[in-house]
Amino acid sequence: MNLLSLFARKRNGPITRQQIILSYAADWLVTIALAAIFFSLDKVPGFKRDFSVTDLSIRHPFAVHERVPNWALVLIAFVAPLILNWVVNLLSIRSKWDAHISALGLILSLAITGVIVQFTKITVGRPRPDLLSRCNIPEGTVDPPYGLTTWEICNQPDESVLKDGFRSFPSGHAGFSFAGLGFMAFYLAGKVHLFDNRGHAPKAWLSLAPLAGAALVAISRTMDYRHHWQDVLVGGALGLFVSYFAYRQYYPPLTSRRSHVPYTPRDKDAARAGPILPTTREEDEATSVRYTDVHAESDSTDGGEELREVHSQRKDESRRGSNIAVPLNDTQ
Repeated sequence: MNLLSLFARKRNGPITRQQIILSYAADWLVTIALAAIFFSLDKVPGFKRDFSVTDLSIRHPFAVHERVPNWALVLIAFVAPLILNWVVNLLSIRSKWDAHISALGLILSLAITGVIVQFTKITVGRPRPDLLSRCNIPEGTVDPPYGLTTWEICNQPDESVLKDGFRSFPSGHAGFSFAGLGFMAFYLAGKVHLFDNRGHAPKAWLSLAPLAGAALVAISRTMDYRHHWQDVLVGGALGLFVSYFAYRQYYPPLTSRRSHVPYTPRDKDAARAGPILPTTREEDEATSVRYTDVHAESDSTDGGEELREVHSQRKDESRRGSNIAVPLNDTQ
């Protein structure tokens, strides 16, 4: 039995919008749970590694005003990618389904990165470059013979400032910026078909622009002496890796001819048909037909004979060998 016959299998009934939403309830619950774990870990005292008062790498001044404070990081890593992804969606495929999936993938990327970064911070306990300034050690303090100094020698009255001084590795700002803007970069690359074997420089610059913003945020952490360069490098690499992992949960590879659209909504037919990623031209066309079928039946439950007629025309074009098949607008 070929893929086309599987995709064309008669359904027991049309898939509804409510069924599609409920099928992703577990994804949202896991994402929310990860976010809750992230905020909970912030309250854990964490490990405080011993240090030397003669270590020049932790003798930098404490910056009261950061170049990228936490509220700005939320705007850069979450709000901006969320809104810009929706704008790109409106300017390209105009699909509510894609808007939903892009938001889910973005939040998942940030949540996973946050938990990994926070857990690593509290277990490693690396001193920040400005630790001695935070610690406010007594004048004339020296390391004990054949040993290092502990945090107990510090005279910092603000416990939160001192606790944060031992959370240098890895950089949360670098991780979050690359997790959010990295996801946006992959989203843009998929929409413009960056790897279509045609080599368009404007596509490359457009896709890489978000990563430049993430790099600037990461570099600012060394300028504020909040992180060592190793912290920023590892945090950025982690965020970028997680962003691609989250992106691939819901979108095809960037080399796919259908990289501009997310995977089809989950339903029983999808499970019987197996993976939807095409490996040949014929399977690509079959996948296009199936993607249109799902959207057509989902929209038809809200009414609209005219929309079903347009979907039928689109399926005919796909069967005749159309090279591009994009999902139609989701309408109410």
